[in-house]
Amino acid sequence: MTVSAIHLLLLTDLVADLPVAVRLQRLVGSLRAHFGCGAVALLQLEQEHLRPVAVAGLVNDALGRRFAVKDHPRLAAILQRRGVTCFHHDSVRPDPYDGLIAGRVGEPLPVHDCMGMALDVEGERWGVITLDALEVGAFDAQAQAALAQLACAVEAAVRVTRLEAQIRGLRLSAGSLPVGVPAAGADNDIVGQSGAITHLLHELQVVADSELPVLLLGETGVGKELFAHRLHRLSGRAAKPLVHVNCAALPESLAESELFGHARGAFSGAVNDRPGRFEAAEGGTLFLDEVGELPLSIQAKLLRTLQNGEIQRLGADRPRRVNVRVVAATNRSLRDHVRDGSFRPDLYHRLSVYPILIPPLRERGNDVLLLAGRFLELNRARLGLRSLRLSSQAEDALRRYPWPGNVRELEHVVSRAALKAVSRGAGRKEIVTLEPDMLGLDGLELPAGWATPARSAADEPMTASPLPAMHEVVEASQRQAIRQALALHGDNWAAAARQLQLDASNLHKLARRLGIKA
Repeated sequence: MTVSAIHLLLLTDLVADLPVAVRLQRLVGSLRAHFGCGAVALLQLEQEHLRPVAVAGLVNDALGRRFAVKDHPRLAAILQRRGVTCFHHDSVRPDPYDGLIAGRVGEPLPVHDCMGMALDVEGERWGVITLDALEVGAFDAQAQAALAQLACAVEAAVRVTRLEAQIRGLRLSAGSLPVGVPAAGADNDIVGQSGAITHLLHELQVVADSELPVLLLGETGVGKELFAHRLHRLSGRAAKPLVHVNCAALPESLAESELFGHARGAFSGAVNDRPGRFEAAEGGTLFLDEVGELPLSIQAKLLRTLQNGEIQRLGADRPRRVNVRVVAATNRSLRDHVRDGSFRPDLYHRLSVYPILIPPLRERGNDVLLLAGRFLELNRARLGLRSLRLSSQAEDALRRYPWPGNVRELEHVVSRAALKAVSRGAGRKEIVTLEPDMLGLDGLELPAGWATPARSAADEPMTASPLPAMHEVVEASQRQAIRQALALHGDNWAAAARQLQLDASNLHKLARRLGIKA
């Protein structure tokens, strides 16, 4: 296909009624076919990183990676120059896609060509387009000239994409955007393309400017704090503070002072007036993480604030007006807490005006690979490796595992596997491929109900072995629960204590008695 023909094809797609992701994917696919190269990637510049928005010929996790410009000299050079930049097979600069070319899993790419070009939109540097080939001399002078001619069509596609995003944003503000359409200005810290995450992002966009209290629900490790930050940034309060309060870490004796402040002389040691977290969040958002942990006495004062917009510092005579939006989060069932009397029903109804359920990782399909790609690139940079990737068997293992610890557990698994690979002697100039045994997923003890046993207890033959003593059964169960909680939270004892609904000091005492070292 001639340059004119491919140019016409790209321009035809611009006027077609195509979803953004489909248009950009067709763009990189057409370029890959025209140049006959191994891979093409379109990357958007976001502060100090380049984020892939469409790729062809790269591994499954590529769209989840973020390439720090300072860590990738080829990408930095492409960004800094005008026109086409070409790196031939003898270039000493490492290629960011070594080991990531689909179909060449884990193989080093010592001989190949690379070229790329910076893209400008409305006078600003938007990002880059890169092409990689596995053959020496693939990008000769003719190929470089062809890319220069096609750059205007690529930039036009980016402009159309930006314009469509702005139009969607206007339609969304008018309430006419259909569910399932990604919102404009998506938070790029949130990685995922599944239907579940797309629907969630739309829901956050809808409620962001409503000023309603929002209750974020979800299992441990799903990233509730990340979504709270997104909710704040999408709201009209984005220019004001977002103040994070971990309710589980507030001692009951200090909780009132921390949230509402105190007056001088309110208690021993209160030598000055001190504003609380509500006043610190004036005009902005207060994020109450693990809100179910608040003592009942504090719940009553929080309810008053939500109802009247007033706080009263501990020891003060007069209330103060505050203008704060409250976003709360919990990994527990507040309904159950209401039933057992540990959570006020009136506060529950105030906080749950708009409840939002964050889906667990096991319900997000291939998002697990995109998230893994994000963590792989972070660990590659942290450990100074040439390349870090997953084998196809490791990808399958990630897809099959139920992830009871969700995204946080995935991050810990990838980090441990990367360290394990280095400890086994992986060289820093090698392409390091993580295999399933390095992930250690088979050795993790899962909570009851996550895995179905191959045989039930009824299937096992009766034996004459004596039954263990009851205290031995209880202690074995306690050991398993503690080790499981520590594994899910990366040996974070405070988080494990919250998961087990224990005081942190009591957990340490119990662990020592059971022979588990802190």
